[in-house]
Amino acid sequence: MVLLDEQRVNLPWVEKYRPSKLDELVSHEDIIKTINRFIKEDQFPHLLFYGPPGTGKTSTILACARQLYTPAQFSSMVLELNASDDRGIGIVRGQILTFASTRTIFKSGFKIIILDEADAMTMDAQNALRRIIEKYTENIRFCIICNYMSKIIPALQSRCTRFRFGPLSPEQIMPRLEYVVEKEGVKITEDGKKALLTLANGDMRKVLNVLQSTWLAYKYVNEDNVYTCVGHPLRKDIENIFKWLLNSDFETTYKRILQCCTSL
Repeated sequence: MVLLDEQRVNLPWVEKYRPSKLDELVSHEDIIKTINRFIKEDQFPHLLFYGPPGTGKTSTILACARQLYTPAQFSSMVLELNASDDRGIGIVRGQILTFASTRTIFKSGFKIIILDEADAMTMDAQNALRRIIEKYTENIRFCIICNYMSKIIPALQSRCTRFRFGPLSPEQIMPRLEYVVEKEGVKITEDGKKALLTLANGDMRKVLNVLQSTWLAYKYVNEDNVYTCVGHPLRKDIENIFKWLLNSDFETTYKRILQCCTSL
């Protein structure tokens, strides 16, 4: 038990604070309500989640799976794969087919295969996946996750209930950010929070990754430290560049900008 606690302490914050239940998710209320209804009415379809990174696609299906299965059942009932690790037909004929075709003993209900970054799969692999979905629907449900739905073949799209996950708003990100800051005892300024939100552009994963990196590097999270941590120009550097452009000749301005860039 102590070992498990230590492992959790050392997790990346994006994993450590990943929601474990659907009602802990901070956005996409309509999607969460619909999925809860699928579970309640025992009418769970194949799912296709699409949208930009860090918007809750993987967290949603993992929270859903934890709601469906006990911790003891989870590993035998849920298979999570990243399609970008193996783009070809091998992953479909190997792990996916084996898991889909194996029935659970002493357990009722379906198993779930979570296929992340599915838009990296080849057309042949997607067509093979379509055939597996058709053959094993009684035993398995797929959740296909991608950034770009246009890269998923129509035959797969038509077999899934589709949900678009849009970028998170600052109002949606801020409560979770402040929760993690409080739990980890992070010293952070208001301009540090604003810098994180600006860099994230609606990506919760990026917010937590940059927050953790800045805190580990500087033990103080302000605007300058956040931007320095990711190699982003500081506000004062941008202001200086404008002054040089307005008041200096081309050669001087060019040299100063070059010096500024090499110092980042």
